[in-house]
Amino acid sequence: MRRKLKAKPVIRPDIQYKSEKVSKFANYIMESGKKRAAQKIVFEALDAIKEKMQVENPLEIFESALKNTGPLMEVRSRRVGGANYQVPREVRAERKNFLAMKWIIEAARGKKGQPMHLKLAEELMLAHKNEGEAVRKRENTHKMAEANKAFAHFAW
Repeated sequence: MRRKLKAKPVIRPDIQYKSEKVSKFANYIMESGKKRAAQKIVFEALDAIKEKMQVENPLEIFESALKNTGPLMEVRSRRVGGANYQVPREVRAERKNFLAMKWIIEAARGKKGQPMHLKLAEELMLAHKNEGEAVRKRENTHKMAEANKAFAHFAW
């Protein structure tokens, strides 16, 4: 018998943009429970995007960056008959958003010499243009899934 599905916590929209995705993004950036600092970083990054790209709504850039970074396929390890196979699987929508946000944040944290909000803004703008470290990570994931397509019949 299958286990009961866990009740997902309700994510409240953020203060400034009234978006649940921005609120979730700030939660992923948060370290040591400092939510207000994380929100400040995200809001300043979105303001920097608004200023640099001369757009009215930086949420559109944010949304397209998430869309461009989210993977369609990933590989999951599966043990069959004493051997481990990398089995390609489709990515659920929630996981796609999680991976996109995680990769953008990792890419921003990997850069040096600027405040976090500027690094984050730069990475979001690069992801919007289908460039940058986070998009490269997605491409590598897709290449891995493509290379292991022969093991797709192990996905059950």
